[in-house]
Amino acid sequence: MTSETADDAVRLLQEMIRCASVTPEAAGVFDVLEAALTPLGFTCERLRFEGDGSYPVDNLFATRGTAGKHLLFAGHTDVVPPGDAASWTHPPFAAEIADGLMYGRGTTDMKAGVAAFVAALAAIPPEAGRISLAITNDEEADAVNGTDKLMQWAEAQGHRFDFCIVGEPSATARVGDSIKIGRRGSLNGRISVTGTQGHVAYPDKANNPLPVAAALLSSLSGKLDDGTEHFPPSNLEFTSVDVGNTTTNVIPAKVEMRFNIRHNDRWTPQGLIDAVNEVIANCDKRDCVVDFTTAGRPSPVFISEVGGGVEVLIETIARATGIAPELSTAGGTSDGRFIANYCPVVEFGTPGASMHKVDEHVRLEDLKALVGLYRSFITDYFA
Repeated sequence: MTSETADDAVRLLQEMIRCASVTPEAAGVFDVLEAALTPLGFTCERLRFEGDGSYPVDNLFATRGTAGKHLLFAGHTDVVPPGDAASWTHPPFAAEIADGLMYGRGTTDMKAGVAAFVAALAAIPPEAGRISLAITNDEEADAVNGTDKLMQWAEAQGHRFDFCIVGEPSATARVGDSIKIGRRGSLNGRISVTGTQGHVAYPDKANNPLPVAAALLSSLSGKLDDGTEHFPPSNLEFTSVDVGNTTTNVIPAKVEMRFNIRHNDRWTPQGLIDAVNEVIANCDKRDCVVDFTTAGRPSPVFISEVGGGVEVLIETIARATGIAPELSTAGGTSDGRFIANYCPVVEFGTPGASMHKVDEHVRLEDLKALVGLYRSFITDYFA
């Protein structure tokens, strides 16, 4: 990797950070990317998706080449809000550099990955192979009008992909020490238990829903299985229990509980719904009414088996760093869940310890290392 290519990544990342692209506001970030990709021979297309109960979102699809294996890079340019800017040591959208670190909202999650991949492409000749980029500005929030619809559009246009890298921050201590080959699924649920309100001094004239809610909380909480080959045990975690009662002498009429399940590949969303319904059906309801609904769209589990592009990436990293990367499925959900329906997908980027935090930052040496590894992988993949 030349120093010029590394410097290109730094400059490009600074330009991207200075675009305050808080979901779903693109704030000019696609202008920056298109200006970098067009001279490299990429045809860029802006796509705006809207509807389905969410806000309109801008997306970018760039492609180069027409034959051979088709490599896809996917990522997002939207960032979470910075919070109180006064609490930042460096302004969140200034992209200031100090002591080898670039500060700014989105440096780690995940504009560094996007900048590194684009910079790596500068050293890859167009005849090397077919490469596309699918970049959304809707990953951090609803994720309705972003990658999901972008992939549907690409398929309708006749694009078929053989392998995808998502530039999410996958590393722990150093670039290349871990790649994510899958992610757990996620399901949100809401259970309400309705009894009869009354005075605490006359419990016989009321029907307290809290004991029923407590029994359900105890029965449902915790591990659902023992894990699988690539995933830890599935887990149901309650996140709130609310009765809306501010007094001490009233038996509440209703309890509402919310929970989230992070699950492995033993489960489907419908299988989890059936399991929760079975527990509810078998509990002592004490004449209360129990209602269970899901909230939002479930996120499916996905896994990319080792082989093909995954194996090439492992070999590229091991050759460059001397250590094969850990194959991880840890963490929350990502847009990889939308891409897994079209081709094998992994997440490979910088360390992510500072993402979403005040003073989010990326080490410049990590950014430059990622450029080199991306370039080596692309060369190896098409070879």
